[in-house]
Amino acid sequence: MKVGTISAILFFAILLISSAHSFYLPGVAPRDFHRGDVLSIKVNKLSSTKTQLPYDYYFLKYCKPKTIVNSAENLGEVLRGDRIENSVYTFEMIEEQPCKVACRVTLDAESAKNFKEKIDDEYRVNMILDNLPVAVRRQRRDGSQSTTYEHGFRVGFKGNYAGSKEEKYFINNHLSFRVMYHKDPETDSARIVGFEVIPNSINHEYKEWDDNNPQVTTCNKDTKKLIQGSTVPQEVDSGKKVVFSYDVTFKESEIKWASRWDTYLLMNDDQIHWFSIINSLMIVLFLSGMVAMIMMRTLYRDIANYNQLETQDEAQEETGWKLVHGDVFRAPINSSLLCVYVGTGVQIFGMTLVTMIFALLGFLSPSNRGGLMTAMVLLWVFMGILAGYTSARLYKMFKGTEWKRNTLKTAFMFPGILFAIFFVLNVLIWGEQSSGAVPFGTMFALVCLWFGISVPLVFVGSYLGFKKPAIEDPVKTNKIPRQIPEQAWYMKPVFSILIGGILPFGAVFIELFFILTSIWLNQFYYIFGFLFIVFIILLITCAEITIVLCYFQLCSEDYHWWWRSYLTAGSSALYLFLYSVFYFFTKLEITKLVSGILYFGYMIIISYSFFVLTGTIGFYACFWFVRKIYSSVKID
Repeated sequence: MKVGTISAILFFAILLISSAHSFYLPGVAPRDFHRGDVLSIKVNKLSSTKTQLPYDYYFLKYCKPKTIVNSAENLGEVLRGDRIENSVYTFEMIEEQPCKVACRVTLDAESAKNFKEKIDDEYRVNMILDNLPVAVRRQRRDGSQSTTYEHGFRVGFKGNYAGSKEEKYFINNHLSFRVMYHKDPETDSARIVGFEVIPNSINHEYKEWDDNNPQVTTCNKDTKKLIQGSTVPQEVDSGKKVVFSYDVTFKESEIKWASRWDTYLLMNDDQIHWFSIINSLMIVLFLSGMVAMIMMRTLYRDIANYNQLETQDEAQEETGWKLVHGDVFRAPINSSLLCVYVGTGVQIFGMTLVTMIFALLGFLSPSNRGGLMTAMVLLWVFMGILAGYTSARLYKMFKGTEWKRNTLKTAFMFPGILFAIFFVLNVLIWGEQSSGAVPFGTMFALVCLWFGISVPLVFVGSYLGFKKPAIEDPVKTNKIPRQIPEQAWYMKPVFSILIGGILPFGAVFIELFFILTSIWLNQFYYIFGFLFIVFIILLITCAEITIVLCYFQLCSEDYHWWWRSYLTAGSSALYLFLYSVFYFFTKLEITKLVSGILYFGYMIIISYSFFVLTGTIGFYACFWFVRKIYSSVKID
């Protein structure tokens, strides 16, 4: 790789990384509030990293408003299991709210059982104020002065109280909210830039209960806080009367509205990401050196020798990759299936590339809840035209005749497998009464997108591809296949394919850790600049390792390179899945069978998609390489 090319890539990388730290979301205007404006907290799902099964907030017996209003949600939010609803928690802007009673509920046997189960599974309550998620401030474990945030607060906790040997369950029924705001000195308006909570478990005391004017003796309205010494926690048990309360304080902040998500997002160490980039770049430079050596020394020498005037005897004694020129472009076994997979891979590549570009521009930042998932689904649908076109072009090159069957396979095979797995997992989630189950209406909408937009676009792309003239091979193919000599053990298909997937996986596995953490540990993923660079490195690595192994294969007079080039790069998906197994047993605390099935079911979907993507990259790199070298030699 030339120095100028490396410099250009590094310069582009710096621009991308700098853009990745801009969290302003284009098209979403900040809201200006004035003193006394009414603020309402919205509630979202209950989530747990131990079960991966979200639940509706009102699945537990919390205080309910008279009318529950569901917020309009996009496709991505529904698929993520978000259920955003109104709540009883209201207050006025920059007006501190003293200890206020929300309601009193009586726990029956079922609701107490639900609370205990959710406490055992470490469920967290998610709330939203002005599109900001509620967070709990935590001190770092290393003792440094900087703080971190946990998303949402725990439903409750287990513990011993007052010398009791038996562990009991306690509910966090008092919430101390703190709202940070940035004030505009010119207009006297304010914008919300932070939303924190401190959960407490308090066994509220009262003399007589009045629903219209509830008064508890454990709250002092003059001091706007709980009375000192009222530290008896609220136990969860059948028949218990639980009083829910809250207070609100406001704090002026220097943080501006455009940077308000920084506090929530800057929880990962950028140095680790830089290490990931450097690690990946070393792999790329190593492979680039090998490719350069093959292309500039060995290949040029081979081509020069092959193009020299030779006697008939010398021509008969030639060996190496030129010897298989009459078979190298022979159509592979199951050529139609290869066309389908390559077409699908181009569709995934188009979706991934455009999604990352939108993410870099800020349109898919975490503040646009569900935006990333929505963009991926819609882009997948509209990229169907690329799948049809690519598949048809290859199929025509292989002299296929059943183009309609090939188009139907392209339109239905890959999404059909994914939809079948997704449907089975959705039934399991529905059986657990989780809000993560996709509703029937949304499922029907996905099917309509598939059959109504994606399938027709695949047929349009296929029609356009078949109208184009067939791709001409640079050399003619012999009628009788050449016999392949016995291969050395290290050139056997299984060994070379498995070896080929190690380096592409090695280029991305560090960044993969952060991606899995964001998916399964409810963390925000936001450094799309790093991700885009790793994606480019993945493309280069897949292309280079496939070219190197393809060259060695042709030199050993094995011309069955079509499927092997696809599988060589695609085998990195096997290592991705094995890493997900390692991650499951070392980082997650999932114990329920259904949760484990969900994890591995979704990881199979991700690994399968990764296989199709990387396999297509390797195939096209090898396709270009083989056509290039055989068009450079004189064939009699």
